[in-house]
Amino acid sequence: MSKDQPKRYGANQIAEIANGIVDPVLARRAGINTALLGSWEDIVGDNFADCTRPEKIAWPRRSDLPDDGGHRPGVLTIACEGARALFLSHAQGELIARINGFFGYPAIGQVRIVQKPVSNASVRPRIRKLEGEKAKRLAAMMEGIDDENLRRAVERLGTAVLQAKRK
Repeated sequence: MSKDQPKRYGANQIAEIANGIVDPVLARRAGINTALLGSWEDIVGDNFADCTRPEKIAWPRRSDLPDDGGHRPGVLTIACEGARALFLSHAQGELIARINGFFGYPAIGQVRIVQKPVSNASVRPRIRKLEGEKAKRLAAMMEGIDDENLRRAVERLGTAVLQAKRK
Protein backbone atom coordinates (compact mmCIF):
# COMPACT_ATOMS: atom_id res chain seq x y z
CA MET A 1 0.00 0.00 0.00
CA SER A 2 1.47 3.35 -0.98
CA LYS A 3 1.79 6.43 1.23
CA ASP A 4 -0.84 8.29 -0.80
CA GLN A 5 -3.58 5.75 -0.17
CA PRO A 6 -5.34 5.80 3.17
CA LYS A 7 -5.11 2.64 5.24
CA ARG A 8 -8.28 0.59 5.09
CA TYR A 9 -9.64 -1.04 8.17
CA GLY A 10 -12.03 -3.94 8.34
CA ALA A 11 -12.46 -7.03 6.26
CA ASN A 12 -10.67 -7.57 2.96
CA GLN A 13 -12.39 -9.24 0.08
CA ILE A 14 -11.06 -12.68 -0.76
CA ALA A 15 -10.63 -11.63 -4.40
CA GLU A 16 -8.30 -8.79 -3.37
CA ILE A 17 -6.15 -11.14 -1.30
CA ALA A 18 -6.11 -13.85 -3.99
CA ASN A 19 -5.30 -11.37 -6.77
CA GLY A 20 -2.50 -9.94 -4.66
CA ILE A 21 -0.98 -13.41 -4.41
CA VAL A 22 -1.76 -14.67 -7.94
CA ASP A 23 -0.93 -11.53 -9.97
CA PRO A 24 2.82 -11.48 -9.24
CA VAL A 25 3.08 -15.21 -10.03
CA LEU A 26 1.13 -14.81 -13.29
CA ALA A 27 3.14 -11.74 -14.23
CA ARG A 28 6.41 -13.57 -13.66
CA ARG A 29 5.39 -16.84 -15.34
CA ALA A 30 3.05 -15.71 -18.13
CA GLY A 31 3.22 -11.91 -18.30
CA ILE A 32 -0.55 -11.55 -17.73
CA ASN A 33 -2.73 -10.58 -14.79
CA THR A 34 -6.07 -11.64 -13.33
CA ALA A 35 -7.78 -8.51 -14.72
CA LEU A 36 -7.06 -9.69 -18.29
CA LEU A 37 -8.24 -13.21 -17.49
CA GLY A 38 -11.39 -11.93 -15.79
CA SER A 39 -12.27 -9.58 -18.65
CA TRP A 40 -11.34 -11.98 -21.46
CA GLU A 41 -14.96 -12.75 -22.42
CA ASP A 42 -15.72 -9.03 -22.76
CA ILE A 43 -12.56 -8.42 -24.77
CA VAL A 44 -13.00 -11.19 -27.34
CA GLY A 45 -16.79 -11.06 -27.50
CA ASP A 46 -19.37 -13.80 -27.84
CA ASN A 47 -17.83 -15.29 -30.98
CA PHE A 48 -14.61 -16.40 -29.28
CA ALA A 49 -15.34 -16.37 -25.53
CA ASP A 50 -16.12 -20.07 -25.36
CA CYS A 51 -13.21 -21.34 -27.46
CA THR A 52 -10.21 -19.16 -26.51
CA ARG A 53 -8.03 -18.45 -23.50
CA PRO A 54 -5.03 -16.14 -23.12
CA GLU A 55 -1.96 -18.19 -22.26
CA LYS A 56 0.96 -15.78 -21.94
CA ILE A 57 2.43 -12.49 -23.08
CA ALA A 58 6.05 -12.53 -24.25
CA TRP A 59 7.52 -9.10 -23.59
CA PRO A 60 10.76 -8.05 -25.34
CA ARG A 61 13.90 -8.20 -23.21
CA ARG A 62 15.09 -4.90 -21.82
CA SER A 63 18.29 -5.17 -23.85
CA ASP A 64 16.14 -5.30 -27.01
CA LEU A 65 14.38 -2.02 -26.20
CA PRO A 66 15.45 1.19 -27.93
CA ASP A 67 17.91 3.38 -26.00
CA ASP A 68 15.42 6.24 -25.72
CA GLY A 69 13.39 4.28 -23.15
CA GLY A 70 10.62 3.48 -25.61
CA HIS A 71 8.15 0.67 -25.28
CA ARG A 72 7.85 -2.27 -27.64
CA PRO A 73 4.63 -4.26 -27.62
CA GLY A 74 4.55 -7.90 -26.62
CA VAL A 75 3.29 -11.08 -28.27
CA LEU A 76 0.11 -12.59 -26.80
CA THR A 77 -0.26 -16.37 -27.09
CA ILE A 78 -3.90 -17.48 -27.26
CA ALA A 79 -5.12 -21.07 -26.96
CA CYS A 80 -7.97 -21.73 -29.39
CA GLU A 81 -10.00 -24.85 -30.10
CA GLY A 82 -10.04 -26.55 -33.47
CA ALA A 83 -11.18 -24.84 -36.64
CA ARG A 84 -12.17 -21.66 -34.77
CA ALA A 85 -8.47 -20.76 -34.81
CA LEU A 86 -8.80 -19.90 -38.50
CA PHE A 87 -11.61 -17.43 -37.78
CA LEU A 88 -9.62 -15.99 -34.89
CA SER A 89 -6.61 -15.44 -37.13
CA HIS A 90 -8.80 -13.43 -39.51
CA ALA A 91 -10.00 -11.26 -36.59
CA GLN A 92 -6.48 -10.58 -35.23
CA GLY A 93 -6.45 -6.88 -36.06
CA GLU A 94 -9.68 -6.19 -34.21
CA LEU A 95 -8.61 -8.43 -31.33
CA ILE A 96 -5.29 -6.59 -30.91
CA ALA A 97 -7.15 -3.26 -30.91
CA ARG A 98 -9.56 -4.52 -28.22
CA ILE A 99 -6.75 -5.87 -26.03
CA ASN A 100 -4.78 -2.63 -26.34
CA GLY A 101 -7.97 -0.73 -25.50
CA PHE A 102 -8.26 -2.85 -22.35
CA PHE A 103 -4.68 -2.07 -21.32
CA GLY A 104 -4.96 1.59 -22.33
CA TYR A 105 -1.74 1.60 -24.35
CA PRO A 106 -0.31 -0.44 -27.25
CA ALA A 107 0.72 -3.41 -25.11
CA ILE A 108 0.22 -6.12 -27.75
CA GLY A 109 1.65 -5.94 -31.25
CA GLN A 110 1.16 -9.53 -32.36
CA VAL A 111 -1.04 -12.52 -31.54
CA ARG A 112 0.21 -16.11 -31.69
CA ILE A 113 -2.57 -18.71 -31.88
CA VAL A 114 -2.03 -22.22 -30.53
CA GLN A 115 -4.60 -24.92 -31.26
CA LYS A 116 -5.46 -26.84 -28.11
CA PRO A 117 -8.52 -27.73 -26.03
CA VAL A 118 -9.86 -24.89 -23.89
CA SER A 119 -11.72 -25.63 -20.68
CA ASN A 120 -15.26 -24.28 -20.66
CA ALA A 121 -15.38 -24.30 -16.86
CA SER A 122 -14.70 -20.56 -16.67
CA VAL A 123 -17.45 -19.58 -19.11
CA ARG A 124 -20.28 -17.77 -17.36
CA PRO A 125 -23.79 -19.15 -17.82
CA ARG A 126 -25.90 -17.32 -20.37
CA ILE A 127 -28.36 -14.86 -18.93
CA ARG A 128 -31.77 -14.76 -20.58
CA LYS A 129 -33.08 -11.48 -21.96
CA LEU A 130 -35.53 -9.62 -19.77
CA GLU A 131 -39.14 -9.43 -20.82
CA GLY A 132 -42.13 -7.27 -19.97
CA GLU A 133 -41.98 -4.77 -17.14
CA LYS A 134 -38.40 -5.61 -16.14
CA ALA A 135 -37.14 -4.94 -19.69
CA LYS A 136 -38.91 -1.56 -19.74
CA ARG A 137 -37.45 -0.67 -16.34
CA LEU A 138 -33.92 -1.50 -17.48
CA ALA A 139 -34.34 0.45 -20.73
CA ALA A 140 -35.45 3.49 -18.74
CA MET A 141 -32.41 3.21 -16.47
CA MET A 142 -30.03 3.08 -19.45
CA GLU A 143 -31.39 6.20 -21.16
CA GLY A 144 -28.66 8.75 -21.76
CA ILE A 145 -25.76 6.27 -21.88
CA ASP A 146 -24.02 7.05 -25.18
CA ASP A 147 -20.87 4.92 -24.88
CA GLU A 148 -21.67 1.54 -26.47
CA ASN A 149 -19.27 -0.49 -24.29
CA LEU A 150 -20.60 1.09 -21.11
CA ARG A 151 -24.17 0.56 -22.31
CA ARG A 152 -23.54 -3.19 -22.91
CA ALA A 153 -21.89 -3.57 -19.49
CA VAL A 154 -24.75 -1.79 -17.70
CA GLU A 155 -27.27 -3.88 -19.63
CA ARG A 156 -25.53 -7.14 -18.59
CA LEU A 157 -25.36 -6.00 -14.97
CA GLY A 158 -28.96 -4.78 -14.94
CA THR A 159 -30.22 -7.99 -16.55
CA ALA A 160 -28.40 -10.13 -14.00
CA VAL A 161 -29.63 -8.04 -11.06
CA LEU A 162 -33.24 -7.89 -12.23
CA GLN A 163 -33.31 -11.63 -12.95
CA ALA A 164 -31.77 -12.60 -9.64
CA LYS A 165 -34.04 -14.88 -7.66
CA ARG A 166 -34.76 -13.44 -4.27
CA LYS A 167 -34.75 -15.92 -1.40
